[in-house]
Amino acid sequence: MSSSSKAHKSSRSTAEQAPDISITTDDEVHLHTAGYAESSEREVINSMARFRSSPLDFIREVSLHVSGTGWRSYDDIVGQPIFYSGFSENMKSMVLSNPMLVSKVRELADKRVEVEAKEGLLGEAVMNGKDGVGSGDRKRRRREMIEESLMEVAETLTDNMICKMESKRFIRGAYYLATQLLTRAYHQGVHVSSEEVLRLRRVAEQAAKSKHSIIFLPCHRSHVDYVSLQIICYRLGLALPTVVSGDNLNFPVLGSFLQHAGAMWIRRSFGDDQLYQTLVQAYIDTLLQNGFNLECFVEGGRSRTGKLLPPKFGILSYMLDSVASGRVGDAIICPVSTQYDKVIEVESYISELLGQPKPKENLLDFLSASSVLSLKLGRVDVRFHEPWSLRKFIGEQQGRFSKLPQQLDAKDQRIRLLRTLGFKVLSEINDVSVVMPTALVGTVLLTLRGRGVGKTELIRRVEWLSDRVRAQGGRVAHFAGLPTSAVVDRALEVLGPGLVGLVPGLPEETFYAVDRFQLSFYRNMTIHLFILQSLVSAALYTSVKQGGAPVHQRISFADLRLQVSFLSQLFRGEFIFPTEGLDYNLSKTLALLEADNVIKVARNPATSSSEEGQIEWVELSDAEREQGRENFDFYCFLIWPFIEAAWLGAVSLLMLTPPAGHIAKESWLPLKNVQDRAQLLGKTLYHQGDLSYFEAVNKETLRNTYQRFEEDGMVLVAKSKDKNSPTTVRLADEWLPQRDASGKLKAEGPLWLFAERISVSRREGKNRRDGATVQTRVLSLAEMVGRDLWAEGAAMEARDREAEQMAAKAKKRRGKTKLVVPAAKL
Repeated sequence: MSSSSKAHKSSRSTAEQAPDISITTDDEVHLHTAGYAESSEREVINSMARFRSSPLDFIREVSLHVSGTGWRSYDDIVGQPIFYSGFSENMKSMVLSNPMLVSKVRELADKRVEVEAKEGLLGEAVMNGKDGVGSGDRKRRRREMIEESLMEVAETLTDNMICKMESKRFIRGAYYLATQLLTRAYHQGVHVSSEEVLRLRRVAEQAAKSKHSIIFLPCHRSHVDYVSLQIICYRLGLALPTVVSGDNLNFPVLGSFLQHAGAMWIRRSFGDDQLYQTLVQAYIDTLLQNGFNLECFVEGGRSRTGKLLPPKFGILSYMLDSVASGRVGDAIICPVSTQYDKVIEVESYISELLGQPKPKENLLDFLSASSVLSLKLGRVDVRFHEPWSLRKFIGEQQGRFSKLPQQLDAKDQRIRLLRTLGFKVLSEINDVSVVMPTALVGTVLLTLRGRGVGKTELIRRVEWLSDRVRAQGGRVAHFAGLPTSAVVDRALEVLGPGLVGLVPGLPEETFYAVDRFQLSFYRNMTIHLFILQSLVSAALYTSVKQGGAPVHQRISFADLRLQVSFLSQLFRGEFIFPTEGLDYNLSKTLALLEADNVIKVARNPATSSSEEGQIEWVELSDAEREQGRENFDFYCFLIWPFIEAAWLGAVSLLMLTPPAGHIAKESWLPLKNVQDRAQLLGKTLYHQGDLSYFEAVNKETLRNTYQRFEEDGMVLVAKSKDKNSPTTVRLADEWLPQRDASGKLKAEGPLWLFAERISVSRREGKNRRDGATVQTRVLSLAEMVGRDLWAEGAAMEARDREAEQMAAKAKKRRGKTKLVVPAAKL
């Protein structure tokens, strides 16, 4: 092991052993040698009882927060001053005077004047390009009017956008309210590592001296993410960050509250609005130039599946440009992991993933989601990666670019910088994430064969999984040295009977997964640690599933590498892989699996005494076979739902084959309709036994799959600039399946072979076997669902043609009217 990797493991070990700080409902911050606040639940109950039995004491407690005594005063913070009267107006003034914004307003005004001049709206002399008397004045006056109008628009947009943290009294009250709500829902409190917090304070002190901003980049699984980080910063005396927030949460009452507590509102999509784009950049520049802390979710929206989403580069690109351009000297990046025993919104996530439309955010739903007095959701664990300089990162990357044999242009460099930054942050979030007890229990329940599991076996497998997490360099949430049985009991209590059932009347407590789809959210919190082992196991499974003697279940290294490479490419947008490359990662993973006695490898004779021979064959170890393949199956069970989803995505492309007798060569279908029908196809395949995992029909994974198909040129996607026109899709010509003489789809061609390549790694159990019968059934079902899809498309095309004809007729009538009027006047 290299010294750097030893240091890395050492730092992980230290971080896991460091005491935890917990923030609960009382006035104290608690230090725990191993993270579990035994008294926190009692404190919640006592606090609620105090409100009922002694309302005057409760009111006095609230008044202490509002008036600001002791630590509540929030006076001696680390960072730039924010809370003073007139802060918002000062911020607005700095944004509106930003040179970039002023220049953009002038540019837009100039363009508009030129357009109006060409259209004759400024007078005939200007239209004809002549310098008539007063034409220059008319242009100048019109330009000034447009500039003034644009600045008025910019002022309104700025006022709606910027955060308005200018009242300490309000912030103190907001902190108290948020803490009471959050720590009643998460009754074991909000936990952070004392070591990480002390390190963060040291970095913040240095950043404050240099007037550099700290940019917090957390993962995003819940609305609680930004609440918990604000509470931590407040309680530990760090300047509150401005939180980049989608304006879908800017609804009456709550929107104003959040804006005064730190939210800046931005549109979900900027479109081609150049003024708005420049205004956002001007605001980001202003925040970073003045050293104000910032918080942005690198994934964009909340993850509905439990694992990290691919990075979104919108706001991230604005922050990168601020520093890369030199307008901002430097900023400090701090990746943040927020993990939960239970996520409040998971039930609504499942509805969305199954195709239910996402409800519009409103105050009633928000409050009902925050009706937390009766909830017991365990705890929140927030972990901070070691912060680093964005300026230094940019310099290092540009240094690497300069050494490339083929030089990149400025645009390619920027794209490469953004991608590297996004995936670096996600990787570091994974590095510091802790695996919660609910994730351990959920993972075990979904990776065991059989209907249920006894309590003894559940505890054994949770202990095994905890050891595997640590061996992979991951962290397991500590619970004050409690025995595993107690940790499992707490996890089962938090998950509740709606997710994990108990079979009554048996000699041993036996548990089973009630809602596998919801439990998959918690299982997905662990998959990043084992993704390489899972891919290797799924590739080996292509031989293991054949059965027979062990010699028939081995796979050649060449075939294994081919399938691992194929699966890695298939899931490149789904998971975050180590950057060392396929051969290095494969070699390392095989060595780990061999050391764990899951597999054994046969090597060619070494060419020298100092070298190992090349791997020729890979197969399951004798020990793994003797114990019923439980470890090998574990890795397969982790990846199988995603393989099923990818197979479903590939099979659903068969629906894009034009019906028999279809004349038009290029026929496009609305992408949303196609993905909705793909979900319907998946649900049918599941209930008919041809799809093993219901979670494979989830919308988010299907969307990622279609994105991958588009990148590989399997489908062509046309995005309309008109927001009222849908995005459309069609199969690329070379991927179109053929039909036989009777008009039925043939089980051949590149698309079918691609689906078959995925299928060889799919789980095959006693309820499903691959074969000609399944092949015929899948093809006919895809054809059946596809017919309805094409009928919808034809009806939509007919409506569009009718609308175009009516518009053309109306335009013609308007044209005739315009011709008649001047003639009558003559």
